[in-house]
Amino acid sequence: MPQYFGQLPVNEQAWSSIGAVQTVKRNERGVICECEGASVAIAILAPNLVRVKMSPIGDIFPRRSWAVTKDDPKWLQVKFEIRETPEKIEIETDQIRVYIQRQPCAIACFDKNNRPFAHDAQLNMGWRMGSVAAWKKIEPNENFYGFGERTGLLNKNSEIKTNWTVDALDYGVLTDEMYQAIPFFISLRPDEQETGFAYGIFFNTTYWSQFNIGAQQPGILQMGSHAPELDYYIIYGPEIPEVLNTYTELTGRMPMPPKWSLGYHQCRWSYESEEVVEELAKEFRSRKIPCDVIHLDIDYMHGYRVFTWSPKRFPEPEKLIQHLSNNGFKTVTIIDPGVKYEPEADYHVFDQGIEQDCFVRNAEGKLFHGYVWPDKAVFPDFLRPDVQNWWGDLQKSLTDIGVAGIWNDMNEPALDDRPFGDPGNKIWFPLDAPQGPKDERATHAEVHNLYGFSMSKACFQGLKKHRDKRSFVLTRSGFAGIQKWSSVWMGDNQSLWEHLEMSLPMLCNMGLSGVAFVGCDVGGFAGNATAEMFARWMQVGILYPLMRGHSALSTAQHEPWVFGERVEKICREYIELRYQLIPYIYTLFWEAATTGAPILRPLLYHYPNDQKTYHLYDQVLLGSHILAAPIYRPGVECRSVYLPAGIWYDWWTGEKYQGATHILADAPLEKMPLFVRAGAIIPMSPVMQYVGERAIDPLTLRIYPGANSELTFYEDDGETFAYENGIYATTNYKVYHQEQQIIVEIAARQGEWKLPTREVIVQVVGIGEQRFQDDGTAKKLTFQL
Repeated sequence: MPQYFGQLPVNEQAWSSIGAVQTVKRNERGVICECEGASVAIAILAPNLVRVKMSPIGDIFPRRSWAVTKDDPKWLQVKFEIRETPEKIEIETDQIRVYIQRQPCAIACFDKNNRPFAHDAQLNMGWRMGSVAAWKKIEPNENFYGFGERTGLLNKNSEIKTNWTVDALDYGVLTDEMYQAIPFFISLRPDEQETGFAYGIFFNTTYWSQFNIGAQQPGILQMGSHAPELDYYIIYGPEIPEVLNTYTELTGRMPMPPKWSLGYHQCRWSYESEEVVEELAKEFRSRKIPCDVIHLDIDYMHGYRVFTWSPKRFPEPEKLIQHLSNNGFKTVTIIDPGVKYEPEADYHVFDQGIEQDCFVRNAEGKLFHGYVWPDKAVFPDFLRPDVQNWWGDLQKSLTDIGVAGIWNDMNEPALDDRPFGDPGNKIWFPLDAPQGPKDERATHAEVHNLYGFSMSKACFQGLKKHRDKRSFVLTRSGFAGIQKWSSVWMGDNQSLWEHLEMSLPMLCNMGLSGVAFVGCDVGGFAGNATAEMFARWMQVGILYPLMRGHSALSTAQHEPWVFGERVEKICREYIELRYQLIPYIYTLFWEAATTGAPILRPLLYHYPNDQKTYHLYDQVLLGSHILAAPIYRPGVECRSVYLPAGIWYDWWTGEKYQGATHILADAPLEKMPLFVRAGAIIPMSPVMQYVGERAIDPLTLRIYPGANSELTFYEDDGETFAYENGIYATTNYKVYHQEQQIIVEIAARQGEWKLPTREVIVQVVGIGEQRFQDDGTAKKLTFQL
């Protein structure tokens, strides 16, 4: 990286710090404190949401429109009280109290139980040489999660996390910067009553930024940025779901994806011709292995020119895509931001971009170029709305022939280390290059982290304009709020057991960062998976919100059938289980779209009062009820599993366990330990070869007795945007015990989406099953114990 992006210094003497509060101005949102050396604005946006801004030059900068979807004026006015004394200013809502010390100016927050959080340290806020920083106390037993895309374990205590998007090729457990930059974390700690207490901080800076979580100053969290002012949001829980609900209200929530995108995706760099792709599709259908999506990597293009097709390898793309569609497959094509520089070649994307001045220029006004797949390339300025519209309209050439989704890659933006044929001449995006519209002009130093985010936005908007159905969007790079525009995969992982293991905390921390639709390449992208590794990875893959198999050009084939009959059978059975669970998973997507809840969750999400879950990274929850304990080491055929408080059932055998306890679970190659919490209501589909192959009839409700519970089951057409206008259906299921009976109450279906009558099978595990014809009216079923 350029020298500019060194680690923030720890030497406290190097920082100018804020002095005493001199004047206090009240406004409808809170207060502005004019202090010695700086201005501090504290705004109350919601009873649990506080925005803090500090400007060392006095004036508070105008708001940028990029990451925050719901800016300050859009929040409803909040009732709060302001009290002033010679020592302090206090702002109190019905949930929290913000304490502002006058000498020097410092901030602390308390909840109604007087529990402190986001408490300024002795060195509170400071600035130096184009950088700003804040220091917060780390409370005893405080643990930190989120931070976007991160390698390593789940809990990020005593680590340094830098937010600067890079092509993280060959990443490992010690890698810091990654493809995604999401400067948000959630803190969780137990209190004296052993109840979990959570809050979050969103560091609202698109510049290079960094969190130092007690790594160099024990007990102190430092967050700093190469920005002109400090800007961050404090979000009180006290539980994690409430933190994420508010955070995603602030930065946006994902839309409902097309239902087919929850199925299995198959990809390789590259399926190099129409004939190879057709044979691939034939193999899936003849082997009865469900699959919904085939991805086409860079070799489908003509000389890596985006929005073109190779005339030799893919001479009739529309015919190919139609053939795939007739067999139940959707086609997703890769698109990179680098546009081949060839002014004499009549290349429409380059010519249009030049004519409309769409490409990034350096500070002197000269067209910037770098070297990527098409060799010399130029790069659109995706911060500009007109460029977003232009790029969005380019998707039409793909959607017109049936492409159903776009996979945005290399958008950190990634550049080759040197121009071809010129060793040692390293090129970076110029940090002083102007980007964005005239009324919101910035430099690349400020918006580098937004490049993939803005490309994804342009793609999403273009697809929505040119397709009358929901499209699938996938990105490698993004920033806070990327969930509004795209799903995310964890980039170029490797066929290593360590990467299989690491995928779980990576995806869980992405979910805790507001990005629910996430996945890792099943089997590993780089290197060769063994048969055992591939089987185990496929088992884990059914838990990923995005389930895509992918492998690199230089590797052996990684399709489900290449490892022999035993592994093929395992792959088939687990992919079939994924398809059976799609009604359950689709309801989780609806929950994510409406509340910001993750789909794949660490156990601490639902068990914050159990400190045993705080470091538990190798077990996950799919939703609130299905617990998986995957195998991620070779030769392992049993493992320790921690079952939290409550009654748990073995998915495969129905055996009951009483938590909280550890058990030794049997795990031959054919079996991933899988458990279900008592009270679970799991809606399930018949096995299909692709989503929507036929109606979900019968619908199976698998109920695990032992606790009263409730589920709101969500359904819509899975394809169109009609759900945005209320055309969807929900059914509320309630299960409870009454004397020696289990009662299952099925409320009348709600909503405008109409379903035909279907059979519903209600299975109460260990008790029995009943069937009925579901016409949407209320039902009440009784099971005798």
